[in-house]
Amino acid sequence: MKLHSHLKIITTIVLFAFGTIPSFALHIIGGDVIYECQGIDATRNEVTFKITFTMYRDSRNNGADFDAAADFGVYRGGGNSWNFVRSISGISPQSIIDIPIESANPCVITPVNLGVQRGIYSFSITLPIISETYMISYQRCCRNNTILNLNRPGDTGAAFTTEITPIAQSSCNNSPKFSSFPPVVICVNRPVNYDHGATDIDGDSLVYEFCFPQTAGGTDGATTPGNASDCTGVRPDPQKCPPPYDNVTFLSPNYSFDRPMAGNPVVNINPFTGFIDGEPNFLGQHVVGVCVREYRNGVLIGTLRRDFQFNVTTCEIAVAADIKASAQTPTEYTINSCGDFSIDFINESTDVRYIKNYYWEFNIDGNIKTYNTRNVRVDFPGLGTYKATMILNKDLPGLSDCSDTADIVVNVYPDIKADFDYVYDTCVSGPIEFTDFSISGAGGITKWGWDFSEGSSNIQNPSFEFEFPGNKEVRLVVEDINKCRDTLFKEIIYYPVPAVVVIDPNTFIGCKPADIFFKNLTAPIDDTYKLKWDFGDGSEGSDKYSPTHTYAELGVYDVSLEIISPIGCKSVKKWNRLIKVVPSPVAGFTFTPQMPTIIDNTVSFIDQSIDAASYLWRFTPTNVSNQANPTFTFQDTGLYKVYQVVLHPSGCSDTAFADLYVAPFIKFFIPNAFTPNNDGLNDDFLPVGLFEGIRDYQLSIWNRWGEQVFISNDHMIGWDGRSNNANSDAPVGVYAYVIDYIDGLGKKKNLKGHVTLVR
Repeated sequence: MKLHSHLKIITTIVLFAFGTIPSFALHIIGGDVIYECQGIDATRNEVTFKITFTMYRDSRNNGADFDAAADFGVYRGGGNSWNFVRSISGISPQSIIDIPIESANPCVITPVNLGVQRGIYSFSITLPIISETYMISYQRCCRNNTILNLNRPGDTGAAFTTEITPIAQSSCNNSPKFSSFPPVVICVNRPVNYDHGATDIDGDSLVYEFCFPQTAGGTDGATTPGNASDCTGVRPDPQKCPPPYDNVTFLSPNYSFDRPMAGNPVVNINPFTGFIDGEPNFLGQHVVGVCVREYRNGVLIGTLRRDFQFNVTTCEIAVAADIKASAQTPTEYTINSCGDFSIDFINESTDVRYIKNYYWEFNIDGNIKTYNTRNVRVDFPGLGTYKATMILNKDLPGLSDCSDTADIVVNVYPDIKADFDYVYDTCVSGPIEFTDFSISGAGGITKWGWDFSEGSSNIQNPSFEFEFPGNKEVRLVVEDINKCRDTLFKEIIYYPVPAVVVIDPNTFIGCKPADIFFKNLTAPIDDTYKLKWDFGDGSEGSDKYSPTHTYAELGVYDVSLEIISPIGCKSVKKWNRLIKVVPSPVAGFTFTPQMPTIIDNTVSFIDQSIDAASYLWRFTPTNVSNQANPTFTFQDTGLYKVYQVVLHPSGCSDTAFADLYVAPFIKFFIPNAFTPNNDGLNDDFLPVGLFEGIRDYQLSIWNRWGEQVFISNDHMIGWDGRSNNANSDAPVGVYAYVIDYIDGLGKKKNLKGHVTLVR
């Protein structure tokens, strides 16, 4: 008897690539090469064979694809001596398909991270009939890094070969063919039962054995493609790289060519049938080589070779018995029914894809009742305890691993009924008194569970006050000595008016005009309640929960609030003399001069406020005055914000401010003649005066023909009477000048006139 509660199927295999081999070189899972005779030309003493190479690759782990143009080598000789005959190049893969990942056990879920793809390379070749053996081979690197039973598998390539002996040539022989695709998934610590047998249309005798897979190539060229065709490259050149090929190196002592998956008992192959059995006990990927020796009249005439990657995984049975129950232990399920003699048994067994039948058996007072549906409904005669069993895949031949059993105990208990009532004043907020009226046929109630949405209680008759109004759903869950439970929901309409109405402020003295925010702190109310405010100044009341109101006139005001609940309950609260509005001054001032400069920088401020009793002027962050009409001298140019704060005898204040700009002072004299004779007097023509704050200054001099003879962008550099173009003294005469600049207020200025050059 097995019990599985919500058992998850675990099928694990490590498929993560590691090491330094680039992923595009790793892909080989296995393959084999067969030949079929297409006829002998006795005149030419030639025989034609169709060569079929079947290759398997890993299609899930970013490995290399099938070679789009594969190269095959043809050789003659034997043993350790082979001579190159020719290459068969540019063969494309055909019939590429994804191989279904299946297990021999129908109740095992195969892993989703495995992918095997098959591709077939096929071509015909005509060969002279000779006394030597032909070998046809395909060489490629590499195998998966995660292979467990090889040394350095990521550096290990593969050589797939077939040998055509002289007897096979002269007799137009056909090589054997494997009957089926090898299994991809094998379960660890479970028996392997796989028929790896082959067929031979010529009726020759076949003998099976594990043998060495062969290796060729390497990782050269994986990152430097120019080396890819070397004998240690990923695609060795058939002409440069003839047989014999090395055998792969198994990791000893656990593995060898004749113990490729180890195991207990050791995985082996029957020499007469090709049947592989044993029990592998190491998780991981294993490369296995199988050789089929072909005998005719006791003479060996050929060998069929296949190597393949087997994946030994941890498998759990996909079938697990499970039912919806009140309780369960490792040995049985318990289903309790309280007052109901007709019980539904809900089957939650998995995986339904692998469940072929259901068998239920109930012992009801000595009478056995059976059912064969997934879910069943059973009528019991009365109170008591009953036994039952549910079996999955009962009596399926050869599939004992696909069966599972659940033992069941059914308790039919007396009924239990939850009930309660409550009392409260619907129009006055306060606690609600709850009274329990629940009953049980088994005796008294042992547990109470109250849920008020805003709180909970475990006593029999609680008292609870809601913080917020609304339609409240109250739930009561009761339990008796048999752990039978019942639940009852009731809705309470809870819209009382508050016993105490609270607002903030509770007193207020404000300056005219007074903007007052009335913060409502009353509970319990929400936006479903109607509110009517009376602010006492004759204006219409507001229906807002927390309104803002402006008192425009002096005076003392009463405030009242009327609250009406959604069910018509009403409450009125009045606050006498809550608000007092007192006089406020009005700040204001002017100043002169309106446009002060750094030269004319003393400003007089003239008070124009109303009802002011005292003053505070702020000219800069550190310069203030308390005079009514102060003056202040600004020490620098720039923009100043001047504040006036006035105070009323009531304590109310008002503030005015003005932006005042102190401008730089620009004023200069332009002479009308100069004498550039180097006597130190009046040698240069330039403006003379105050230039603070001047920007983008430019002086240009023009002769009477409209030619510019001088230009300067520095008000300190004037014209010395020399012509810019000729670099010589300009002639005596009258010249025009143009002065452009931007003053301290940012205004563009343009001055024009004439100057006389005298020597």
